[in-house]
Amino acid sequence: MTGALKKIIYNCKQATLLIEKRTLGNITASEALQLQVHLAGCSLCRTYQKQSMLIIRLFTGFPSDVIKLDDTFKVKIQQQIEKEMNKN
Repeated sequence: MTGALKKIIYNCKQATLLIEKRTLGNITASEALQLQVHLAGCSLCRTYQKQSMLIIRLFTGFPSDVIKLDDTFKVKIQQQIEKEMNKN
């Protein structure tokens, strides 16, 4: 098994980054393969992917000035996400 493959199989943080990168359409063929391998064995990241797609569908079309998050709230949410991701 190659180093890149080992790196993604056990790395949910990298997988979630690739999920978001794919959403933006900026993923390489190699990254897509790595993500596919990770998702095949990680139910948590498959759930994350489904939730991310749902959020995008729900908020697509809203003008950006309608939905604003307070910067303090953003930092708090990011800290909670990182805390949960570091549990694995």
